[in-house]
Amino acid sequence: MDANSRLAGDDYEQLPETYVIFITENDVLHGNLPIYHIERTIQEKVVDVDDGLHIIYVNNAITDDTPLGRLMHDFRCTKPEDMHYKELADRVRYLKESPEGVSNMCKAMEEMRNEAEARGEAKGKVVGKIEGKIEVAMEMLKENLSIDKIAKITKLSTDKITELGRLNGLL
Repeated sequence: MDANSRLAGDDYEQLPETYVIFITENDVLHGNLPIYHIERTIQEKVVDVDDGLHIIYVNNAITDDTPLGRLMHDFRCTKPEDMHYKELADRVRYLKESPEGVSNMCKAMEEMRNEAEARGEAKGKVVGKIEGKIEVAMEMLKENLSIDKIAKITKLSTDKITELGRLNGLL
């Protein structure tokens, strides 16, 4: 992350303070805590590394009556009138109820959908290539070509080709 904010030759001390915050649906770190602050340490010396990087996990499942719990409650709310924090409720109300906000949300959702479709198409092309390689490998197995030769031609691993052959009763 820091590579884009500094130029080659910049001093290490000039790195900006960086916070990475993960808001998770459940307690992914299994400590039954609402929030986890993760700092890097040098294990051999048990010394904190003060590099300006801070990682925070917030457990969205805890919606108790603390400021953080109320915020997590608000993140789960669909109705602004059920929210604790006025600023967040006002923004949700704008995005869901005002013509301009609804229009902005529709545009944003359309852009996200288009990006997801583009990623899906690109992934589909990769999957299609793999499926094509598998199909070719299957035909070559039927012709009793060696696994090494099939691997060389299809660029599939010998383990994958062996697995295909066994699953399809060809080996």
